[in-house]
Amino acid sequence: MIDTTTSTGLRKWMPLVVLAFALLIIILDTTILNVSLRTIIIDLHTNIQGIQWVITAYSLMLAAFTITGGRLGDLFGRKRMFILGASIFALGSFITSISTSVGMMILGEAIIEGIGAALMIPATTSLLVSNYQGRDRQIGFGVWGGIAGAGAALGPVVGGFLTTYYSWRWAFRINLVVAALLVLGSFVIKEARDTKEKPQLDYLGVVLSSLAMFLIVFGVIESSSYGWLAAKQVFTIGSVSFGFLGSVSIVVPSIALGLLLLGTFALWQGRREKSGKTPLVSLALFKNSVFIRSAMIVAILSLGQAGVSFALPVFFQSVLGLSAVQTGVAMLPMSLTLLAVSFFTAYLSKFVTPKRIIQVALMVDAVAFWALSFGVGTGSGAWALVPGLLLFGLGMGLLMSQASNMTLSAVSVKQSGEASGVNSTLRQLGASLGSAIMGAVLLTTLSSNLATGVQTSSVIPANEKPGIIQTVQSETSSIEFGSGSGAATIGIPPSLGNEIASISKTATTNASRDTLLVGIIFAVLAFILSLRLPNRKSVVPEPAIATAGH
Repeated sequence: MIDTTTSTGLRKWMPLVVLAFALLIIILDTTILNVSLRTIIIDLHTNIQGIQWVITAYSLMLAAFTITGGRLGDLFGRKRMFILGASIFALGSFITSISTSVGMMILGEAIIEGIGAALMIPATTSLLVSNYQGRDRQIGFGVWGGIAGAGAALGPVVGGFLTTYYSWRWAFRINLVVAALLVLGSFVIKEARDTKEKPQLDYLGVVLSSLAMFLIVFGVIESSSYGWLAAKQVFTIGSVSFGFLGSVSIVVPSIALGLLLLGTFALWQGRREKSGKTPLVSLALFKNSVFIRSAMIVAILSLGQAGVSFALPVFFQSVLGLSAVQTGVAMLPMSLTLLAVSFFTAYLSKFVTPKRIIQVALMVDAVAFWALSFGVGTGSGAWALVPGLLLFGLGMGLLMSQASNMTLSAVSVKQSGEASGVNSTLRQLGASLGSAIMGAVLLTTLSSNLATGVQTSSVIPANEKPGIIQTVQSETSSIEFGSGSGAATIGIPPSLGNEIASISKTATTNASRDTLLVGIIFAVLAFILSLRLPNRKSVVPEPAIATAGH
């Protein structure tokens, strides 16, 4: 292994390279799947709902088990969990690459890969904290944040290329090679664990926290299918129908039960801590004001970032008619700027405190949301969004590395694993909630705009408007997946096709613009939280958290 405190050059930064590549394959895996949807649907003889469950189940696994993954790293060694996670991730990738059904793909991509990722993600950040100190740690988190953002935007390009010229299965087969390199590369990483603490795992805590996260995320994600209050359809699991709920949607009861279990989990953690046993998450962690505020800022900005990742592809593909690969290329200004700025932020931090960098980043992001919404128009091209994408990449590049550094520097190395798990879980929940909230805004606005467009049209005969409104609104969800306005013309007279296409493009443009404007609200909320962050160059663990015993 390499001693990063005395080494220089390549030997010093090799652990960072290994950890960054681990994060890269996790992020690429999630983004690649989105651009390969249509090909996978045809190949596996399924539908969009089936593939949606693959994506949903993956996010649920991450939200449910990342805290557990972080705690396992604290107890049994972060490097050991990193190696185990990479191996499990490789197994899941192999199963996914040979999938012949949606069920097999859920097993490989969502469940097995999800468990591997839940072990690796907290391990990467914890190992960064334990392997680097001071300015080296700032540089490390700058690279880590840049890789995260660049991977999210490069994924569609890589996935589109592999799907078009080879097969979507190669996107998962490549993971086998990368995972093997990660296991070999882990030998240069110094192990970090609490050797004084007796290894034990809070199994009831795992069940309570995992089930709570599952129910909350499930409720938010499924709100578009079942409705928030009044049930749009009867909730079923397999052949079992839950019609006894009557007209009440499953969404609110699911979220309420999840919150109840979350409260029970907190009480259980406090009880274990008082009895001298090791909790899954120390409640002292939530008394650390710097940690919790920094983690919440990242979570809130993840809401907005998910909105950008959701709204822009819809606009690019549905209005501008770009392919999946072209969409990925169109978003490159954001990812490349994010990557470059993340490196620069480490240098900037020598002169400016992390708090000021974060606040400037949040103001830039607020302007970026406005610039993106301004660039969205029926007559505009992809170039009109470049200024907003550059600003958004600038803001996120400044923010992510500094917020992550401040979050984990505020806790002791002893608790960095569970702190990383909580931080990653909040970010994952933010992304899930962001997709749900921004998606709901987009689809609800789009449906309303379509109906208004048809109703006010001077071309469509008045007696045909009710039927056409019903038709185009039933096709609203298909627009999300890039099928465009053509889907809305099904069952509509050819003579009205051009008018419906025009209405659909205008409705999608306005809905995308409204969705992006919501992001400004998230940036303002995060800025308010940042006002209470400490304004000093070096963040040290707060005494309450540093001395908290287990």
